Amino acid sequence: MTEAMVDIRGLAKSFNGHVVLDHIDLQLERGSLTAVVGASGCGKTTLLRLIAGFETPGDGTITLDGRQIASPDRAVAPHLRSVGYVAQDGALFPHLTVGQNVAYGIRGEGRDKVRSRVGELLETVSLNASFADRRPHQLSGGQQQRVALARALARQPVLMLLDEPFSALDTGLRASTRKVVAGLLADTGITSLLVTHDQEEALSIADQVAVMREGRFTQVGSPQFVYRQPNDRFTAEFLGDSITLPCVVSSGMADCAIGRVAVRAEDGPGTLLLRPEQLVAKVVSDSGDLNGVGKVLAVEFLGHDVLLTIDPAGDIEPIVVRQASLEPPSIDAKVRIEVVGTGVVFT
Repeated sequence: MTEAMVDIRGLAKSFNGHVVLDHIDLQLERGSLTAVVGASGCGKTTLLRLIAGFETPGDGTITLDGRQIASPDRAVAPHLRSVGYVAQDGALFPHLTVGQNVAYGIRGEGRDKVRSRVGELLETVSLNASFADRRPHQLSGGQQQRVALARALARQPVLMLLDEPFSALDTGLRASTRKVVAGLLADTGITSLLVTHDQEEALSIADQVAVMREGRFTQVGSPQFVYRQPNDRFTAEFLGDSITLPCVVSSGMADCAIGRVAVRAEDGPGTLLLRPEQLVAKVVSDSGDLNGVGKVLAVEFLGHDVLLTIDPAGDIEPIVVRQASLEPPSIDAKVRIEVVGTGVVFT
């Protein structure tokens, strides 16, 4: 087994007696992108600041590329850690040109080499070398973030830290910029740690997702696994829409208001969790078997998808089904809900 590029063990930090990080462990594999996702104030940015060297841990250690860089007794200075940092707003120097901003991270080279290196870095982040003469205020938000990334790359770090770098961008620009940045980091092979409160962002570009709550990780794993097999209800609901139904498990099947669903759980009562996209509503005729049949209360057209609010059989709250928008059931239609895949049960 190869050694992790970043190995965090028992990391803790408090401010004025308030625990911000509570003895967390995290490993980042070489060349991977890990996303730490959580609500504001849960400790995400403090974790980045500890890794970058802007704060000293109260307990635990941080090891980078086999070298311990932080502990309560000893800390390597930030500029000696070989860590790049991209802040939420890019933090470009407004009085410098784009080229001067990027060149700020280049040391010990002549003017011609610096100019050439700046051009290479701008091309690396998909910006033409002509951008070097512009000022930050002449760039779009996405372009500013890519310049900030180029400046961080100029120092040739072994680890890149990104602190909610896309949150200030509008929805369309955010999606395209994060795709570009994720591709660039993958191409350069730099190990990266992104903190964000955006679940879709974390799931879409990360190799590993760590869900944080009140200074602790509730679950760490691949995006697919953490989304499909959450450890607890908080993790499940934080990462996306979910449907919960009371159930009774017997021999690998959960009996609930919408029928029998395959699960991996011990026999007994529990709460079944499903994702809206796992459910498919199919229209049934009045003459058929109406056991387990519900009624469509509302239809919300979203373009490629449609959200159906359905009043299921039994004494439970209406549930929402997300499915393809081609020929959806109409309001008041009688439907039977079928489940794709397996569910998760919490006791």
